[in-house]
Amino acid sequence: MASDARQGGRSPAGRPPGGSARVRTPLQRILYWLSVTAIWGMIFVVTLMFVLAIGLPDTSRLYSTTAQPTVSYLDRSGIQLAVRGSRYAPPVDIDKLPKYVPDAFVAIEDQQFYHHFGFNPWGIIRSQLYNLGHSGKGMPLRGGSTITQQLARNLFLNKDQNYLRKIRELELAMVLEAKYSKKQILALYLNRMDFGSGAYGIEAASQRYFNTSADRLTLGQAALLAGMLKGPSRYSPIANKERAGRRAGVVLDAMVASHKITPAQRDAAKAQHVQVSPTLAGQNAQYFVDWIDAQVEQLVGKPVQNLIVQTTLDLPIQMAGENAVRWAVTNGKQRGVEQGALVALDGEGRIRAYVGGVSYVDSQYDRASLASRQMGSSFKPFVYLTAMEQGFTPYQSIVDQAYTFDNWTPKNFEGTYCNCSLTLQNALAHSVNSVAAKLADEIGRPNVAATATRLGVTSHIDLNPSMALGTVSVTPLQMAAAYTAFDNGGYSVRPYGIEKISTVQGTVLYDAAQHPADHRQVIDYPALQYMNLMLREVVSSGTGAAAKVPGYDLAGKTGTTTDSRDAWFTGYTGGFVATIWVGRDDNTPMRNVQGATYSVPAWKMFMSQALPRLAVAEIPGGPAPGPKREGPLDAIGNLIGNITGIGRPPEPQAPVAAPPAQPAPVQPTPTPAAPVLAPRPAAPAPQPTTGTVIPY
Repeated sequence: MASDARQGGRSPAGRPPGGSARVRTPLQRILYWLSVTAIWGMIFVVTLMFVLAIGLPDTSRLYSTTAQPTVSYLDRSGIQLAVRGSRYAPPVDIDKLPKYVPDAFVAIEDQQFYHHFGFNPWGIIRSQLYNLGHSGKGMPLRGGSTITQQLARNLFLNKDQNYLRKIRELELAMVLEAKYSKKQILALYLNRMDFGSGAYGIEAASQRYFNTSADRLTLGQAALLAGMLKGPSRYSPIANKERAGRRAGVVLDAMVASHKITPAQRDAAKAQHVQVSPTLAGQNAQYFVDWIDAQVEQLVGKPVQNLIVQTTLDLPIQMAGENAVRWAVTNGKQRGVEQGALVALDGEGRIRAYVGGVSYVDSQYDRASLASRQMGSSFKPFVYLTAMEQGFTPYQSIVDQAYTFDNWTPKNFEGTYCNCSLTLQNALAHSVNSVAAKLADEIGRPNVAATATRLGVTSHIDLNPSMALGTVSVTPLQMAAAYTAFDNGGYSVRPYGIEKISTVQGTVLYDAAQHPADHRQVIDYPALQYMNLMLREVVSSGTGAAAKVPGYDLAGKTGTTTDSRDAWFTGYTGGFVATIWVGRDDNTPMRNVQGATYSVPAWKMFMSQALPRLAVAEIPGGPAPGPKREGPLDAIGNLIGNITGIGRPPEPQAPVAAPPAQPAPVQPTPTPAAPVLAPRPAAPAPQPTTGTVIPY
């Protein structure tokens, strides 16, 4: 008994006196440990969020904006080409917007917006389940972010897809929900989100895309803007109007499903196609704007206020260039043509057209100034010019036969030789490789390289025997600049695209007229006269015969590289030159494509539209050849032609779709040729267009 008392009244088994042991059931044990885990989990989460919250950005300055200054780019006639920089418009009062405008964003982005406290747990779970099933498939992952989370991410965080950023996003969303009302959060969202094309906020987007204010948006316009937030570049009506229209239709359907509009209102909105601003719809010259955009800061320093940049570009000529490149690539696709580029300069180096690719939306890589490709036979004029400067004339002859230089034997395109004498003029007109290689060997390849460098080829030039056939690589911009000396009287030029930079108040910060380029004489007479005589013959009866535009004095040279990897044509008239290139970005061969196949017809298509807008003159260095030539040159050419066919016009190739018919140009009154041409008169602005129509 005493022993029992010493044990505190407990039985030997340790049971409470007068009672039995309390044993937990399996369910109770599960609940117990779940409770313990939940408590410690909450402690861990609260501690983690507290630690992470130490570095959260300050949300007290939510309403302040710091916009990057905008730079507006105009063509030579004052037509807007682009606006770069962040454009913020004054914030709009959400109460003054049509009700369907905010409803469209809520319906497609966050239907539970008015019923959560910053985040939607079920939305996060659904998105994570989706991500687990689509991870590693190359598809974009879902974040399940609410409107509040999107606002927090866009204002305070980056767009990295990781869990740390997601946690910080959740914290900021809850902070915003605690500090602001739903109406304030939605208003901030509409006024601060990125709508692409440099437009931040719904007011700026409304003006940029539709030339209207946000309070005048139609239901269809509101649906299109709401649909863009999923991906401003992907769903832009400029990038892909069909895709943008389909996305706007999804928004309208979501509005019906959430009872924001009626099916009748949706159907009426779909029946009324949305038209995008004509200015924005004509997003031409974006490669050119990219090229000069980097130069603005070099010329005037980092912009601290809104600027206006007047460029040298002529928008109608630019559009003709873009159409020509598009035609060449579209028609050449069957033969492996993938890309193209075009550059056009006047006699003083002003860029009038600049096309860096077939589609800026699909590829922003600028082939006009960045893609160096072998010149092929386009290099041969530098060989012949060097010869003319050493005393040769177009009428001297070299035998077309097999020559071997350092174990290398050049072959003609046809793979044969006529084994007869050809005049230099005839050999250049028909791009005979053996003659060009023999001539370069006689006059000295270092001299040829010096000539090409003097005219503007800045790339390294190897001095191996094949250099005469154009193994040196250049960009289309370099090519056009190097040929300009043939059209302007023999002077070098530095291509440029900026005429003037000023503030919106009119203060001029840079004026190209105050910084004249050093135009050096790089070709003297009679070499210039001889070269223009020979290059005219290329267009008159040689490989560029299809480039003729009635009523204009034209000259030029085709170029094709090994295995048809590159196809060029560079042609000119007095004071205006244009280069066009077609090929593939991966430098793989096309299929039987020469300079004359697509580049020459596309060049003619371009020049037929460009020349009537320009006060061009005859090519310096003598009159254009007449329809019939007399004398020994013609007799030799006819004799060779009868024997070999070299002197005849090129044989027709496999059928190629002809470019669209162009109106016959009206020959302007020519002005006397000058060493450096005077500035062109201002061109009239093109007629306004109706803009892009967006089908649903």
